[in-house]
Amino acid sequence: MPESTATSRVPAPFLRSRIPRALAARRPEARWRPGLDEQPRHSEIFASGGEAGGAGLALALARDALAAAGEDDDRRQVLWVQDRRAIRLGGRPCVQGLPPDLRHRLIHVAAATPEDALFALEEGLRCRDLVCVIGEIAGNPRALSFTASRRLSLTAERHGVSLWLVRLDAEPDLSSARMRWRVSAAPSPHSRWNPAAPGYATWRAELFRARRHAPGEWILSDANGTLRLDPAVAAPDSGDLVRPTVGRSLAARARA
Repeated sequence: MPESTATSRVPAPFLRSRIPRALAARRPEARWRPGLDEQPRHSEIFASGGEAGGAGLALALARDALAAAGEDDDRRQVLWVQDRRAIRLGGRPCVQGLPPDLRHRLIHVAAATPEDALFALEEGLRCRDLVCVIGEIAGNPRALSFTASRRLSLTAERHGVSLWLVRLDAEPDLSSARMRWRVSAAPSPHSRWNPAAPGYATWRAELFRARRHAPGEWILSDANGTLRLDPAVAAPDSGDLVRPTVGRSLAARARA
């Protein structure tokens, strides 16, 4: 019997039962939230070089991912790589400003060029003695091409070491990062006991690209070392992937 004839005789109910499963496998999840497991290995965070919001959120996302994976008690080292322009914009990581459990486990690399920073990042992702890698690169250097980002993604996924790359004063270009954020600082809530005291870190974060989640915008905060979602800001509904019209509906405009 010809192969085409055998294929055409596959029962229709069998095909219908397989199609919804395939579509469901490709459909993005409803919404992102802190504490989800199976975090991507390669993420990018776009932030202004005039504030430390990008580095702060990268660290908060890293700690959230480690806690979700049950690796928050992991005592392996953390690699932090910065190129020269990133250091000029935001300065080096302050050890006293880090969470207490990370202060003695940080390896800092000051790279002279973006090429050196990318080399250090890729080598760090190959080292399984590191729990995660955080990088900061300023602008849109030619070295950080789609091919370079693809190498970072493949290396992170192959060796099981996660990367959060902060892009300072950069435009979102082609990248293979599985999750991409835009972040800016947001007002911190007042302290409960002392209104004049500084509040905990708070960010306005926009997830504009993700493989498994719909885009959305949230207010995130890092209270007591735990990343949380401000309940006053809701993410878009899973089925509402089209932006609503402004003002009157289209039907009302047609009747007018």
